Amino acid sequence: MNEFSQQIKISAIATFILAIILCVIYPFIVWGFGQILFPFQANGSLITNSQGQVIGSRLIGQSFTGPQYFEPRPSYAGNGYDPLASGGSNLGPTSQKLVTNITQAIATYRTENNLSATASVPADAVTGSASGLDPDISITNAGIQASRVVKSRNTSLADIQALINQNIDGRSLGIFGESGVNVLMLNIALDQKYPMHK
Repeated sequence: MNEFSQQIKISAIATFILAIILCVIYPFIVWGFGQILFPFQANGSLITNSQGQVIGSRLIGQSFTGPQYFEPRPSYAGNGYDPLASGGSNLGPTSQKLVTNITQAIATYRTENNLSATASVPADAVTGSASGLDPDISITNAGIQASRVVKSRNTSLADIQALINQNIDGRSLGIFGESGVNVLMLNIALDQKYPMHK
C-alpha cells in the first residue's frame, strides 16, 4: 500500500470516528442532560390544559382575539404565528405598504383600547417581530390593554395589573433585551382566575 492510499485510509477512519462521536454520541449526551436537568425546556416549553392537552408553547406566540384577551404582537409568519413559516414582513422603511399597514394597525389599536386619536401606541403593538413568533408584548402594551380586559372580565384594574406583573419575563441573563409579558401565560391566568361567564 503506497503512502497516498495509507493517508486515504487514515482520513476515512478519522472521518468515521468523528462522525460517530459528533453526530451520535455527543447529541445523545446533550439530549440526555437536557431531559434530566431541563425537561420542560428541552421538550419545547409546552403548556397543557387541565385535561393534559397541549395548548401552546411558552416560547411561541399565538393569536388571541376578543376584548377579554390580551392581544400579541402582529405576526407575518405564514398565516400568523406559523412556526413552519417563521419570518417578518420583509418590508423596508421606504415601503408604502408598510406605512399603510402600520397606520391601519395604530388606528385599530386606538379604537380597540379606547384611546384618543393622538395617543401614543407602543411599537410592538403595531409591528411584527423578525420571527413572527414573539410570545411577549411590552409591559407598556399590556398596561394599555388592561383597561379593555377589565371591562370584559368584570374585575378591577388592580387585579389585572397583578396578573400582568406575575407574567413578566425578565431580561435574558438579567442584561440582554427588554422585559416583556408572556401573552399565552397571561391569558391562561385570566381564564383560570377570572373566567368568562356564559
